[in-house]
Amino acid sequence: MSETGEQLGIMSSVQALRMAEARSLDLVKIAPQAKPPVVKIMDYGKFRFEQSRREKEARKTQRQAEMKAIEISVGIAQHDLEFKVGHALRFLEDGHKVKVFIKLRGREMAHSNLAHDRMREFAALCAGVSSVERPSKLEGRQVIMFLTPKEKPTK
Repeated sequence: MSETGEQLGIMSSVQALRMAEARSLDLVKIAPQAKPPVVKIMDYGKFRFEQSRREKEARKTQRQAEMKAIEISVGIAQHDLEFKVGHALRFLEDGHKVKVFIKLRGREMAHSNLAHDRMREFAALCAGVSSVERPSKLEGRQVIMFLTPKEKPTK
C-alpha cells in the first residue's frame, strides 16, 4: 500500500523496499501474519508522532474514576451513619467509586454479622445513586464493600 492508501499489488519485499527508498519513506509491516504480509510505504516518524498525539488527546477526554474510602464502625450512631452516607452520596454523584469498610476490633470479630448488617444498611441508604459493585465481605479483620455510581439516564 502506498502513502496515499492506494493498493500497489503483490510484489517481493526487495521490490517494495526499493519503492520506499525511492520515495525517501519507510516500509512498515501492517499485518505480518497475513499471507503474503501486508506492508505500507509511509513516514514512520510522522506516523508515530500522530499516533502519540491521538493517544494524548484520548487521555485528556478520558476521566479516571477515583476510589474514595469511608470508614464506619459497628456501633456507629444513626446520625453519624447518615453523615457518612452524605459524604458517600457526594462522592458517588461526582462519579467516584466508594470503598466502605469496618475495622473489627477485639470481640467484634466474633460478631461480624453485625458489621454485615451495618453495611447493608449503608448500601440501602445509598441505593438511590449507587449500586453495590461488591457486597460486604470479611477480609482479615475488615469488612469491605464497594459501591459504584449508577449510570445516569441519557435524555
